[in-house]
Amino acid sequence: MTTLYKISFHNQGKVYEIFCRRVAGSDLAYGFVEVSDLVFETDDSVVIDPTEEQLRAEFEDVEVLHLPMHSIIRVEQVKKRGVAVIRDSKSGEKVTQLPVDNPRRKR
Repeated sequence: MTTLYKISFHNQGKVYEIFCRRVAGSDLAYGFVEVSDLVFETDDSVVIDPTEEQLRAEFEDVEVLHLPMHSIIRVEQVKKRGVAVIRDSKSGEKVTQLPVDNPRRKR
């Protein structure tokens, strides 16, 4: 069984909660934490969590994420993967990005 971590960190006014297999001190520069082997839902079910899909799209080409120490809220070693979420940093409410109709889009 491989170790699994839940990382909570501030990013652009929101709190991201993602899962990964590796956390270490970064060789990039002092004051950074290296997060790699990101883990996202692999279930091919009909129900798709839009937040999970947004996070997957945002980090799809990322091999290693170097996070500044001051942005990290918490690093937890967990037994199983939960749901990756984006929360509003002030209210703590889950932020869901829903597709919206773009009025400038040609039909």
